Amino acid sequence: MLVVFAHSNTGSTVATVHRSDGVVLQLPGFDRKYRVPHDLAHFATERSLGMAGGVFGSIAGGGVFSNMRVLSGKQRHDAAARSKRLLDANKRTLTMAEVLAGVVHRVVEDDEAAKAPVLCRNAWGVIDPGEFPWADEQIAQAIRDLVEMSVDWEATGTVRVTWPESLVAPMPAPQGVKRGRRGRS
Repeated sequence: MLVVFAHSNTGSTVATVHRSDGVVLQLPGFDRKYRVPHDLAHFATERSLGMAGGVFGSIAGGGVFSNMRVLSGKQRHDAAARSKRLLDANKRTLTMAEVLAGVVHRVVEDDEAAKAPVLCRNAWGVIDPGEFPWADEQIAQAIRDLVEMSVDWEATGTVRVTWPESLVAPMPAPQGVKRGRRGRS
C-alpha cells in the first residue's frame, strides 16, 4: 500500500492512501503545531513494531476511519460493515499504536531519542501490566525511520512510503453468520 503524506490546504498534513484493492483514501491530519506530522509517527512506529492492527495495517486491511474519505476506486458492497468489524477487532492495538506513536513523536520532536525506551515502557504499563513486547532496537528503528521521514518532509513537504504487505490486518470472520444447509424436519 502506497501512502503519500503532503501538506493540506489547511496547513496540516494529509495522507493519501492507495490500497491494493484500488481504493484511494484521504486521511487528514490535525497537527499544524508540530514540526513532524503525527501520522508519520504512526507509520514509523507501527511498521517498526510490526503492528498489523494499528492505523495503517487496519486501513490496508479494509478499515476506513470516520474522518477519512474515499477519493477514487470502487469499494465492496459490504465495505462499511467490514470496516467496522476490522476496526472493532483492532481496538486494543489501535490504542497501543496511538500511545506508542505519541511517545515516538514526542521524543523526535524534542530530540530526546535516548529517553524513548523508558517512556515507551511507561506508556505501555498504563495500557497493559504485562511485559513490554518489543525490543529497544525496534523502538530505536521507529525513531530512526521517523527522523529520516521528517528530513524528507522538511526538505520537500512530501513523503512517499510503502506499507508492507506482511503487516496488513486480517479481516475477522463475521459473527453470528450460519453457513451450510438447513436441517430437514
